[in-house]
Amino acid sequence: MHKPSYDQQLKIVSIFLGISIFLFGILKFVNPFQEWYSSQIILSGMPKESYWLGIFSEILVGLAFIVPFLGKKFKISFNNVSFLLGVASIGLVLIMFVAIYVYMQASIPSEVLPLKIKPPLIPGIFAFISFIYLYNLYRKLSNSSYLNVTHSRTSKRKEI
Repeated sequence: MHKPSYDQQLKIVSIFLGISIFLFGILKFVNPFQEWYSSQIILSGMPKESYWLGIFSEILVGLAFIVPFLGKKFKISFNNVSFLLGVASIGLVLIMFVAIYVYMQASIPSEVLPLKIKPPLIPGIFAFISFIYLYNLYRKLSNSSYLNVTHSRTSKRKEI
């Protein structure tokens, strides 16, 4: 059986995270998710702006994980893809930390949470996956010969 390469594994995880978080954002436009989400915002005492900020940040972070792999239509350099995926990972960790904060509020009943349970399993798992993804992305970049090639290309350009 063929084991996916390291790059393929990162791509699979990126697409999984991207589709999942994008759908989490989109689902907040339909009931019962819309009611649950608005109840979470109100009961946690967060500002009204948090409602739209949460939805759009999930959608944008989801797209940031997906866009680099949509094909040849988007010609994005290696450095820009890495930067975009790194920002998406950090963004997802921050979103999930806010979700964990909301889950931990005593004023939030389990009835307005997706699995109807108080422990923040979903945000905790996604924060963990995103953190591990970010670590592996960093590891890939630090081991990449691309960085050395780019440096040598720029030094040649300066000579000319």
